[in-house]
Amino acid sequence: MAQPKFAHCNGTHKPHQNHLNGINKKNGFHKTLQNGTANGNLYKREFKESFEEAPLYVAVLTYIGFGVVTLFGYLRDFMRAWGLEKCHMAEEREEQKDFVPLYQDFENFYTRNLYMRVRDNWNRPICSVPGPQFDLMERVTDDYNWSYRYTGRVIKDVINMGSYNYLGFAENDEESLESVKNVLERYGAGVCSTRQEVGHLDIHQELEDLVAEFVKAEAAMVFSMGFATNSTNIPALVGKGCLILSDELNHTSLVLGARLSGATIRIFKHNNMQNLEKLLRDAVVSGQPRTHRAWKKILILVEGIYSMEGSIVRLPEIIALKKKYKAYLYLDEAHSIGAVGPSGRGVVEYFGVNPADIDVMMGTFTKSFGAIGGYIAGKRDLVDYLRTHSHSALYASSMSPPVAEKIIRIMKCIMAHNGTGLQRVQQLYEKTRYFRQRLHQLGFIIYGNEDSPVVPVLLYMPGKVGAFSRHMLERKIGVVVVGFPATPITEARARFCISASHTKEMLDTVLDALDDMGNFLRLKYSRQSKSHRAEVYDEPNVELDA
Repeated sequence: MAQPKFAHCNGTHKPHQNHLNGINKKNGFHKTLQNGTANGNLYKREFKESFEEAPLYVAVLTYIGFGVVTLFGYLRDFMRAWGLEKCHMAEEREEQKDFVPLYQDFENFYTRNLYMRVRDNWNRPICSVPGPQFDLMERVTDDYNWSYRYTGRVIKDVINMGSYNYLGFAENDEESLESVKNVLERYGAGVCSTRQEVGHLDIHQELEDLVAEFVKAEAAMVFSMGFATNSTNIPALVGKGCLILSDELNHTSLVLGARLSGATIRIFKHNNMQNLEKLLRDAVVSGQPRTHRAWKKILILVEGIYSMEGSIVRLPEIIALKKKYKAYLYLDEAHSIGAVGPSGRGVVEYFGVNPADIDVMMGTFTKSFGAIGGYIAGKRDLVDYLRTHSHSALYASSMSPPVAEKIIRIMKCIMAHNGTGLQRVQQLYEKTRYFRQRLHQLGFIIYGNEDSPVVPVLLYMPGKVGAFSRHMLERKIGVVVVGFPATPITEARARFCISASHTKEMLDTVLDALDDMGNFLRLKYSRQSKSHRAEVYDEPNVELDA
């Protein structure tokens, strides 16, 4: 299958004054707001999301499916306890039977009896670059997924619909990696020190300056791990006596960072501005529990694109609320930076809002940039503070120089006027719209915003999750399936990630396979009915400042 041809950037960047600060008119963004009352002062473009509910019988059958599997799990545990079936899970040693259990039986019940039935659908070993297609090492199991052995056969040219390779920069073209090779020869692969000691290189400073320019912030700081960018920096910003308002669907890294901070955490319903405003109002009026003293800080945690739902944050409304109630805003653009916006600058550019209205701008290099690590950007005082208070800056090893060079090369490629980076951003937009529209036409229930390259297709029933993934692999299509506890128990799904490097032929091949699987497994549940979930998306009575 033909790979898409991209002209490769040489890493040069000429700044220009006519960046696309507003809305790309060619993309048809000038429409009324969906899922809420249109407000021209808040939204400059169409905002259209879908969360269609499945028929009632699907939810009932999903619960019955989990119930049957759970009953069989208790039966098998009974057989294992009496030695009628071998237990492959870790067990307490006999001489430690009076100790506090290290492996909780009940906590491992789901893993033993439910996950093991479908374990073969995850952790599949890839032996090539994870581009639009990859090669997969074949493995088989002789003990019902408890262990695997490799056959030595390689499954070639599997269409990759699972990687976060939004702009197609996960590539090994020699020309595009020439500058990375030169940096590897000059600096080596590792730094072997923290940023606070002798791990601050000139290439790190160059990357930070470029990131600040890209997101239009005063300053930025980069970190060697995206997950740790959230989990180690949030505790440096808030603590005891502070309040965190967190979206219920926030990523685990945000959740962990909030918990480690020691701040009080309150959850608001996903993208529900009425619920968020109520929590803000209560926090301002009532203050802290018992003492009723004012909160030291109120920090709102949200993501740009939610990686399991494919939805986009309602950023203009959140900015208006944070201004109205004097709160701070922490925006995680891990999935949105590079993937949305006329020139790939994330949801800030997507909505045409002022970057200065975002107090903490966070993003990662692991998706659109095909690398590793993350960044925090904002006011220079904020970044200087994190340099001396962030656990990542103090204790984590600095970013590998070749990785930093790759990010610099890709970011310059995106920022270059009329460059191939902007072409990839536009191609991602077009292919995302095409894939989502075709899925709607086929009758699948899909979640999220129509501009989001994360496309969840709802499968619901546990038995269909494994069957779907296995049948798709037989057709040489690699997909990611997700179920409980990563999703609500009745909302298991397959998550497709669109890439600019996917050809139309590849997408059509996947869509044809989905059409067949939808008929075979009876997955076409859509009735095109309005979701009850969208009805809570009424706008608060706020406006952005002029």
